[in-house]
Amino acid sequence: MAAAPRDISLGFTSRAFPEGTHMCFIYDSDADRRRVMAPYLAAGLEAAERIAYLTHFTPQETLAWLLAAGVPAGGEEVRGEVQVLPAEHTYCPEGRFVPEEMLAALREYRRLADAGGYAGLRVSGEMGRALQGIPGSERLLEYEARLNYLFPECGITGICQYDANHWDGATLLHVLRTHPYMVVRGQVLESPYYLTPDVYLDEYDGRRPA
Repeated sequence: MAAAPRDISLGFTSRAFPEGTHMCFIYDSDADRRRVMAPYLAAGLEAAERIAYLTHFTPQETLAWLLAAGVPAGGEEVRGEVQVLPAEHTYCPEGRFVPEEMLAALREYRRLADAGGYAGLRVSGEMGRALQGIPGSERLLEYEARLNYLFPECGITGICQYDANHWDGATLLHVLRTHPYMVVRGQVLESPYYLTPDVYLDEYDGRRPA
């Protein structure tokens, strides 16, 4: 029998969640985003996890706000490691979004975290400009549904960030259907709209405009 996933702190809520939890965070201001993401990343560093953070800002800008928010993103005293990656290049290295390639990349990140002796892998991606209107973007929600297989299997914990100012309501409804948990006012709640990946991929084929 496989061991139960370890419980981890998300930083912004007192409730612990199993490693491998897949969450969405729909926000409407950068201040709201930072209030959740800063403690989430800080908790991962404190737990000696490796972190992959995908940003549509420059890595330098992202590291600057993390340091300003008190997140120890560098230095010998930090137990974990945060790797800030440009979202557009990471999601679409050849100018096209291919879910299979991104899923394989996440598996590799987990392998490298294990090889480096880290306690786990925590990820978050700013699902913004990098995935809107590019070839393959119609497969975004297929990718989100398939993360519900990958994250529990590999023990990857992740928050997918969606700016409500840049996504239409129909797409955000499908975001809620492809994430078992959602972040609301600093708390993590079960999504009442969630569909298991088998059901979602069969019923909707994961193909909705991005």
